[in-house]
Amino acid sequence: MKLEIHQAGEKSIVEVLSEEKLINDPQEGLQLLADIYYQGYDRMILQDKNLDPDVFDLKNGLLGEILQKFSNYRMRLAIVGDFSKYPGKSVRDFIYESNNGRMVNFVPTVEEAIARLSK
Repeated sequence: MKLEIHQAGEKSIVEVLSEEKLINDPQEGLQLLADIYYQGYDRMILQDKNLDPDVFDLKNGLLGEILQKFSNYRMRLAIVGDFSKYPGKSVRDFIYESNNGRMVNFVPTVEEAIARLSK
């Protein structure tokens, strides 16, 4: 895992770079959040490939549980990817609702992630 820091005005945004799955369950999500948080960051970018695809199956509750941890710790998160590969109206609705807020956003590019997290 490698961290890339993006500066957007006075905001520092950390992008987590990895070819591996980093989050398979809520505990791994919390561990990654803690690792980044204790380095002094409160804004993170992750690629959707770093989350187990099962996380996007809303029936198991994993996505909600993981993202709740980010909200509880006030860690803003942008997940970058092509989310059309996750079928189902409930996933689309979840992403839409998240994107209407500020804490967690699902975006197609790192540039858009930086723009969202810099506000």
